[in-house]
Amino acid sequence: MFHALVAGGIVFPGLFLLAKNSLRRLPWLQWDEADAVIISARLVSSVQAVMASTAGYIVFSSCQHVLDDQHWLTSAYTQFAVPYFIYDIYAMFLCHWHKYRVKGHEGAGPRSLRTVTRAFLHKELLMVLHHLCMVLVCFPVSVLWRQGKGDFFLGCMLMAELSTPFVCLGKVLILYKQQHTLLHKVNGLLMLVTFFCCRILLFPYMYWAYGRQAGLPLHRVPLALPPACNLGAALLLAPQLYWFGLICRGAARLFRRARPKDADAAPLRNGHGPGGRALD
Repeated sequence: MFHALVAGGIVFPGLFLLAKNSLRRLPWLQWDEADAVIISARLVSSVQAVMASTAGYIVFSSCQHVLDDQHWLTSAYTQFAVPYFIYDIYAMFLCHWHKYRVKGHEGAGPRSLRTVTRAFLHKELLMVLHHLCMVLVCFPVSVLWRQGKGDFFLGCMLMAELSTPFVCLGKVLILYKQQHTLLHKVNGLLMLVTFFCCRILLFPYMYWAYGRQAGLPLHRVPLALPPACNLGAALLLAPQLYWFGLICRGAARLFRRARPKDADAAPLRNGHGPGGRALD
């Protein structure tokens, strides 16, 4: 466990620093610190998502028995990914700190650390709680409580990250005023589909997979499971439904015929839904 945790603690912050410094030094980009920080944070999130969904697919496709089959990659990647969630809280804060320097926000002016921190927690509280839950609750449960059972389900949960690269690309396109492009519309559609399939339909699918293994119809599966399992699934599903609602509202604004005065309005503001809530 120690080696995987240390590796994750080196890889994700190291990749962020490498990307940020590389972007700053490319002469044709001429990006400042704020641009480099925000793009690098999105890049690291996308890399982690690809790694997680790949690991999840390998585990998911290798476990024939949903409870008893095991795969070494389950524990290894779970431990490797823990430092990412800690790093990402800091990366989100850096992005928020530099927000006033991003194109279109130059007029925000400098702010104190206390003011920025308070605004960050107000805007990103749900995401911060989600990350802390992954570290303080989901990690101990996956490593200790389940006692080697249910690698199949952990593989399914890792595949939920498949939508993250599309979310990150959408934030970048909005940041640079590219909402009118075909790329943004195609990316928005892919984000909608992958988020719905990998973060919403994922939960009834896992219930159905368990029911098939146990010989139960889908509607009887929740009654056959311990209450803690149903509660955990409900707590994990709830924020996904909230974020999916924000994505749907943004997609409705994007694809409906906009009036001329709304032509430049962003369906999602700086990668956030209505109310300033981050999508990922």
